[in-house]
Amino acid sequence: MATYKPKNILITGAAGFIASHVANRLVRSYPDYKIVVLDKLDYCSNLKNLNPSKSSPNFKFVKGDIASADLVNYLLITENIDTIMHFAAQTHVDNSFGNSFEFTKNNIYGTHVLLEACKVTGQIRRFIHVSTDEVYGETDEDASVGNHEASQLLPTNPYSATKAGAEMLVMAYGSSYGLPVITTRGNNVYGPNQFPEKLIPKFILLAMNGKPLPIHGDGSNVRSYLYCEDVAEAFEVVLHKGEVNHVYNIGTTRERRVIDVANDISKLFGIDPDSTIQFVENRPFNDQRYFLDDQKLKKLGWSERTTWEEGLRKTMEWYTENPEWWGDVSGALLPHPRMLMMPGDRLSDGSDEHKDAGGNQTFTVITPTKTGSSGDKTSLKFLIYGKTGWLGGLLGKLCEKQGIPYEYGKGRLEDRASLSPGYSQHQTHSCLHAAGLTGRPNVDWCESHKTETIRVNVAGTLTLADVCRENDLLIMNFATGCIFEYDAAHPEGSGIGFKEEDKPNFTGSFYSKTKAMVEELLREFDNVCTLRVRMPISSDLNNPRNFITKISRYNKVVNIPNSMTILDELLPISIEMAKRNLRGIWNFTNPGVVSHNEILEMYKSYIEPGFKWSNFTLEEQAKVIVAPRSNNEMDGSKLSKEFPEMLSIKDSLIKYVFEPNKRT
Repeated sequence: MATYKPKNILITGAAGFIASHVANRLVRSYPDYKIVVLDKLDYCSNLKNLNPSKSSPNFKFVKGDIASADLVNYLLITENIDTIMHFAAQTHVDNSFGNSFEFTKNNIYGTHVLLEACKVTGQIRRFIHVSTDEVYGETDEDASVGNHEASQLLPTNPYSATKAGAEMLVMAYGSSYGLPVITTRGNNVYGPNQFPEKLIPKFILLAMNGKPLPIHGDGSNVRSYLYCEDVAEAFEVVLHKGEVNHVYNIGTTRERRVIDVANDISKLFGIDPDSTIQFVENRPFNDQRYFLDDQKLKKLGWSERTTWEEGLRKTMEWYTENPEWWGDVSGALLPHPRMLMMPGDRLSDGSDEHKDAGGNQTFTVITPTKTGSSGDKTSLKFLIYGKTGWLGGLLGKLCEKQGIPYEYGKGRLEDRASLSPGYSQHQTHSCLHAAGLTGRPNVDWCESHKTETIRVNVAGTLTLADVCRENDLLIMNFATGCIFEYDAAHPEGSGIGFKEEDKPNFTGSFYSKTKAMVEELLREFDNVCTLRVRMPISSDLNNPRNFITKISRYNKVVNIPNSMTILDELLPISIEMAKRNLRGIWNFTNPGVVSHNEILEMYKSYIEPGFKWSNFTLEEQAKVIVAPRSNNEMDGSKLSKEFPEMLSIKDSLIKYVFEPNKRT
């Protein structure tokens, strides 16, 4: 079996319990590896856990959150990371019953951010995802064989459900994008440095202070325990010998009831268990037993080294020697703690204990600069054109909602002199160009105002793109997909959509001609991301620009399937595309097509049960409009590959438009 040798490893959650032991071990044992550790210093993290590594030249600490896509991407690129060991997670089951959303945010969303960064940078050679034995769910009490790596996942509490969900994302990125992933599922771990919300350190600290040991239920629940250094060695083995796309249980067949653990700790302190054990209300659901098959990892050469008696003694000695390691942890020692919002100031990176005798910082602490801060050229800030328009207004509101600084651009698009001044002072990340002439009340206006349409849609857009290019700015150009019509190669109902590289074939309206013209010219600019929007729809059914609002006010409509854009879902995606610095042309529509009648049937079902309409043909429509309209299907595979969570057009209509407006 080939041995994998990493160069630059990112370890997430490394100021926590297990990850700190792994980080310290790798820093100590492999001086030629660069170990970059990332931790947001939550309540159960402590920089002192990394004291053994802080003076090592191959060690770097970064304070930050895995949910920050900008920070993660920055680290992967600047530190040339080739390996990720992902430990960061909310892990305490009791907490998950009180605030399960926090677990979803950290354990699922945080993992997704990491995976997406790996996909975008394309440089990761190993992604080791740290999961838990709890994803298997409860093991039968009489089972003699433990859960093996191919066993079904049946999580029973919010914590284990989020870990199982994260595993599914990891597996999907391995399958869909070829990310070299490995997953581990481990038994309970104990030892020095563990935050005392967990059973063993909690019982030790309580026993040290002569307080009762609270046991959930009757104490018959069975768990397997591994000493932290044995587990750190297991990760060392998985790192070097683990096979890509494999899962490894890190476990032991030695099991103990919770009441047995309490008895053993009581005896270590010379306390009578009968007088110190206190039975308390059980958890909402408390799995009776977790039991793992540990043979697969053993075949790689790993085995448990530390006996229960030796490990428990070492752990007790450490806590008695370091009683103030965690400061005031009285809240964690409650029978059912809820510690998610515990203050973290005592773990701050600026305390004297993290400085050498000369007062110099012994950890490298990188805190992401606040968005839009003065003087930071990499700050995320948008310059939006189209303030009085529908899309421009929505983009401003979206930036406000996400806390992204923005300004609306001033000046006339076609007047270069009015656009050029002040770009450096904006410290802008990207320009969101949503200005243009579509006509009032519709594109028929453009047929009689061709000069004005050219001036804004062609000359103005090209001028803005060139000004942005001179100032090294990405421009997100909100364009249109109404430059195509069904043809012999893309017949209606065939499911064959127009791709990004296809040449426009619809010239029925002057508006569409100008948009097709400027799109072709913008291909020569390397700073442009063109988004082909079609028949935009939003949840605001009072807006006259909304496609649903339009057709619901007509007496007659044609009935043709079309690709469309649900703004409530896709505008946030446009912001993310700017963050990812994406370029080129993108069909900016939800996957699939929907017809006029299908939309109006939904409208009738959700909004107005008595609504009625009738259809007419394209020939009949032509008699009441000036310019023909575009009808087509866009191929959305490029956007879907980049954003696989994007909903189909019909599902998105229901979720973002009709359900929020439901009246029936």
